[in-house]
Amino acid sequence: MSAQIQTRRITAADIRARKGLEPLVCLTAYDAPMARLLDPHCDLLLVGDSVGMVVHGLASTIGVTLEMMILHGQAVMRGANRALVAVDMPFGSYEKSPQQAFENAARIMCETGCQAIKIESGTYAGATIEFMAQRSIPVIGHVGLRPQAALAEGGFKAKGKTGAERARVIEEAVIAEKSGAFAIVIEGVDEDLAREITQTVKVPTIGIGASGHCDGQILVTQDMLGVFDWTPKFVKRYDNMAERTAAAVARYAGEVRARSFPSSDETYSLTRIDS
Repeated sequence: MSAQIQTRRITAADIRARKGLEPLVCLTAYDAPMARLLDPHCDLLLVGDSVGMVVHGLASTIGVTLEMMILHGQAVMRGANRALVAVDMPFGSYEKSPQQAFENAARIMCETGCQAIKIESGTYAGATIEFMAQRSIPVIGHVGLRPQAALAEGGFKAKGKTGAERARVIEEAVIAEKSGAFAIVIEGVDEDLAREITQTVKVPTIGIGASGHCDGQILVTQDMLGVFDWTPKFVKRYDNMAERTAAAVARYAGEVRARSFPSSDETYSLTRIDS
């Protein structure tokens, strides 16, 4: 009997131990085929609530449900067997109480098999992170620009313009770390603020629009692949999949209309067997 080769999956402890070492490579994933492509190259795959906007066409992340996150988390886990997979907790699933947060996080982990969850961690979230971490839920915090708070804060705006704003974001990060988060996403902040947070907290920081001073980087995969016409300032496009996809579809449409597809190469020609 041949032995099955098993890939060791990256754990929360592995991610935490990378503080100040080789930068963490992180991307979002929402389905099995993309997760399979990303998995060999990434340390962490995030099933982000950005799925609401990227996949479902919502105007914001507010309409994302727990069931949606579980469905996409299950798909990503089928495609990835090396990277740590973390799933976002959607708006309304954790803010009411630490007990609510634990119950929903436990459901996500049980039904998807993921290794961690992420919450947008304002200063209020310390007790929630601590409650979950003490009960064996690995938690990633998220400070700075918090998309779930965008409506209350007047839109998607970078943080760190005023002293008070800087102090609040630093406080968010320190509370998340001291409460038990094993890593912290920093989104949309001034470069100096990202550097100060990274130097202050003892766990890895993962930047998205937070400069190269963080311990790792994450982007929405569809943004970096050039699927959309518009992307935020902090996104570098590594391809133009929108243009390439449109060109491929135009070729297909032309061949169908010209009756050159399907050709004999794509057509079954079976030898009939008389009964």
